[in-house]
Amino acid sequence: MIDRNQETYQTPSLVRHYTQLNKLQPAEQTILELLRDQLPTMRMLDIGIGGGRTTQHFSPLAGEYTGIDYSPQMIAACQQRFARSPQTMALEVMDARNMHQFADNSFDFILFSFNGIDYVSGSDRLKILSEVARVGKTGCYFYFSSHNLQGIAAEFNWRTKLSLNLLKTYVNLVMLGLLNIFNLETTRKQLETADYLIIKDESHNFRLQTYYIRPQAQIQQLEPSFEEIKIYSWQTGLEITNLQELSTNFDMWFYYLCIVK
Repeated sequence: MIDRNQETYQTPSLVRHYTQLNKLQPAEQTILELLRDQLPTMRMLDIGIGGGRTTQHFSPLAGEYTGIDYSPQMIAACQQRFARSPQTMALEVMDARNMHQFADNSFDFILFSFNGIDYVSGSDRLKILSEVARVGKTGCYFYFSSHNLQGIAAEFNWRTKLSLNLLKTYVNLVMLGLLNIFNLETTRKQLETADYLIIKDESHNFRLQTYYIRPQAQIQQLEPSFEEIKIYSWQTGLEITNLQELSTNFDMWFYYLCIVK
């Protein structure tokens, strides 16, 4: 899983794709506004920056900004894109599973956007959370997005593909067929009961293996090292405070805000 995903993110076509992106998602805009007044005094770590989409928005505001990605090609593209960046910005090739170059208690705010944490194995995911807790100061804000298992489970239901538009129905059913073909070992029971699953979704033509997790299970992963966990809708940027709403929410991913203990 790890090698295939990492190789995919090094392909020229994907590097070009991510370099062209420049807009924040609504939930990312939410955290920017929440921390806007504090950012000038913060050391910020931006993990998995890709082509620099979040760099463009956060680096001018942060007191000190470091962006990392495990794809050398992505970092090279970022360095070219931000060639005139100030000395308070650093862009480095680094793997979030092992950030030994950073000392303990180094950062005030850590961002890991666009579900980057979902493209490693379950055990490596825990390594990333451990490393974030290590390099983040006590009280450091950690904000990241992750795919929602409830959302992808709904995509396997053929009833959700029907539409009064016959062409749309045809396209939806074709994509459903491909989703099933690329995930032959995934059962309906697993989709309904598992805490997390590795799914090949339609992103980049089914080339990526993606970690999908239920929000309740994600909270459990965070609790040993983080506190004050909040969840935001990626589409609206609004906090989801009702547990009943959360358990029936089919957004494809959520943003999680928590504090390093």
